[in-house]
Amino acid sequence: MTGRRRTPSTYLPGLLTRHAKKGVLSAGTAVACASLLAGCGVVPGTTGGAGDDAITVMTWAPENTKATNKPGMPAFARAYARWINAHGGIHGRELNVLTCNDHNDSVAAAKCARRAAKENVVAVVGSYSQYADSFFPSLEGAGIPYIGGYGVTNDEFTSPLSYPVNGGQPALLAGLGRALADCGPVTLIRPDTIAGDQLPPLLDSGLKAGGHEAANDQRAAEDATEYDGQAARALRATTGDPTDKGCVVPALGDRNGTFMDSFRRARVDYPEVRTATVLGSVDQTVIDATGGASGPYEGSYITGWYPVASDPRWDGLKKVIREQAFGDNRIDPADAGVQTTWIAYTVFKKIVESLGSGEVTADTVTEALDDGLKVSTGGLTPTLQWKFQDKLASAGFPRMVNANVTLQVVREGRLVSARKGFVDTTRTLQDADVHY
Repeated sequence: MTGRRRTPSTYLPGLLTRHAKKGVLSAGTAVACASLLAGCGVVPGTTGGAGDDAITVMTWAPENTKATNKPGMPAFARAYARWINAHGGIHGRELNVLTCNDHNDSVAAAKCARRAAKENVVAVVGSYSQYADSFFPSLEGAGIPYIGGYGVTNDEFTSPLSYPVNGGQPALLAGLGRALADCGPVTLIRPDTIAGDQLPPLLDSGLKAGGHEAANDQRAAEDATEYDGQAARALRATTGDPTDKGCVVPALGDRNGTFMDSFRRARVDYPEVRTATVLGSVDQTVIDATGGASGPYEGSYITGWYPVASDPRWDGLKKVIREQAFGDNRIDPADAGVQTTWIAYTVFKKIVESLGSGEVTADTVTEALDDGLKVSTGGLTPTLQWKFQDKLASAGFPRMVNANVTLQVVREGRLVSARKGFVDTTRTLQDADVHY
């Protein structure tokens, strides 16, 4: 999660009207916004988009890169639009979804946000990007809300225009740390990036809550083609005794599979060492590809944001895929990115429905959210409601409204629930020693 904060002058016109009355803008911010309003005229993001009755939104994610890729998110967004429009639109309005590839690059992420402003989208929905510092200034300048991001950056839990639907990496790692309280020495393998720098204290907060010592922190390139050296070092750091049941926690996103190839070879002399990770780094497809019940993930704890993919609460998502994306192998209903996009669009649909016959604009969407709209997601998350300062503000996550995670385990090669219901990581995150 990125640690750099924007200066007050970057909170632009779209925030002035909505947040001055809440008392959340500084005097310097208000002056900066007012001067920009005078110079720019009409604020972007205040029309419905393609046609008088159409609603235009955008979904972005990296595709075809050497690091983390999330092609299922924009692909599902387009399928969702086809499904919505085939069933009469949202309250009679057509949904127009634009997509953008952020290429895992700060310049490309900024271009996506500028395009969103240029195209007058009313929201960015269900997206993934590691470069919040690059895209949020443009969204904030245009007053465009960011609904249901993946939760990979700190800014998603601090920006007044961010409306996250899950607890992101903070909740996943804090929950995983608590689950590993009975493990031997723990080693974390994480990206040598700004976002990766924030992972160790989050995992450690969960370990500490369970009475465990901090994890050994090991950095690795997120786009490496092999991790033989890192795997060997992790095993040595995890245990001084080949029979010690320590745990290795890879958190390398799409490169987890590459790491596990190296880990499998190095693990021969350490058969009792277990692995654990977070959903998004591992799903059922990855478990199958690495040997299923005979693979390295057997017995591993994995934390996720939502119920397991076999839960009937996902039937709506699967219906959309069946009707509008059958055969599209980019869209996997077990993928956390696809699941997050479904929930984000569920939120957006209910926002538009709450506006009735009124105008759907970036401003009215944001106002509905800021005025305390409660959104049910059919039990996939708690009822969602956003406030400017929520209960995790003191921990540096003022926009986080859902710190729940699910605990899953790999049994006989299948990812199944390890515990009924959700685990609330709010208290663990409040105790975390994370500095931004």
